[in-house]
Amino acid sequence: MNIASFLIPKSMVTYLYDDFSLLQALEKIKYHGRSAVPVLTKDNKYVGTISEGDLLHYLTDYMKDSEKNKKSVDFRDFESVFVCDFLCKGNNPPVRIGTSYIELVERAINQNFIPVIDDRDSFIGIVTRKSVIRQLSVDLKQFQYEKLFQNEEETNHITLN
Repeated sequence: MNIASFLIPKSMVTYLYDDFSLLQALEKIKYHGRSAVPVLTKDNKYVGTISEGDLLHYLTDYMKDSEKNKKSVDFRDFESVFVCDFLCKGNNPPVRIGTSYIELVERAINQNFIPVIDDRDSFIGIVTRKSVIRQLSVDLKQFQYEKLFQNEEETNHITLN
């Protein structure tokens, strides 16, 4: 099975660039209502995924540090902090467009979405866990139907002999 049939293309995916400020990231994630988004370089290379949790951890540490140093916090401070400064690389690794369906299922166990890259390592979209589970459900129903049909054929064959 070709994973392209599961692909949500880049044009329909909410993503951030690694040179976006923390403020831009917060605004975009909030506006689109996402809990995690892919992060790309300007030349369309996938570099990681950033989640609401990553942002909250950074903000919490920033606030604690500011309090410790008796420094006031201003939202404008977040215009000079960039996504690449606190992005945890390596989480949510991408797959290539030619990846097998089995590997996609295995990845979906631990990832809400799976980033997909092409042969030039360019980001082309995502596959969601929901779409993988939906296909698994179709496959299971088909398997059950075929097994039922096979059992009926065997029963009919036995009674005819």
